[in-house]
Amino acid sequence: MSVSGVPMRVHRRALLVGSVLLILSAVVALPLATAQTAATGPVVVMKTSLGEIRIQLDQDKAPVSVKNFLAYVNKKHYDGTVFHRVISTFMIQGGGFTAAMEKKPTGQPIKNEAQNGLKNVRGSVAMARTADPNSATCQFFINVIDNPGLDYPKPDGHGYAVFGQVVAGMDVVDKIKAVAVTTTNGMQNVPVTPVVIESVRLASQ
Repeated sequence: MSVSGVPMRVHRRALLVGSVLLILSAVVALPLATAQTAATGPVVVMKTSLGEIRIQLDQDKAPVSVKNFLAYVNKKHYDGTVFHRVISTFMIQGGGFTAAMEKKPTGQPIKNEAQNGLKNVRGSVAMARTADPNSATCQFFINVIDNPGLDYPKPDGHGYAVFGQVVAGMDVVDKIKAVAVTTTNGMQNVPVTPVVIESVRLASQ
């Protein structure tokens, strides 16, 4: 269920999520893109061990992904999970493992909505998946740079579905991307000190 690059270089990375190998290719970091049009959907507050991140969800352009994400939020699935994959020049990924690196159970996978027109720009939030385009469940990632190589139809003919945008707390995202990482149980880019997602709630709650 997964998805960094040095600006202006082409990369090919094999990303391991749990025991699933995901191949991403031709991820090109271009100069900072203009921010995408602000969404009008609900806002969630993600409290982490390094600070708070506010994410606006685009339920108009990504209704399936937003409904799925909020279902996990309402079940408090994300409470106590971690950002288990941190690549400082690419993205930070979380939502699927505990601090002990135990994989949490998930619901059914959802349809890939990568053709919704939303782009993998810095601060955007997208569904993580395996090589199967319709395999996303609970895991998500936050782009820490512009990653046009993840936009439909790249990198594999399917793209990665963006469903939200960080509207506050990018300084926290930047703190997370800067943590020291290691290899744990065959998984690369795991933070040495767990970055815990303490809770995710709708802003009105």
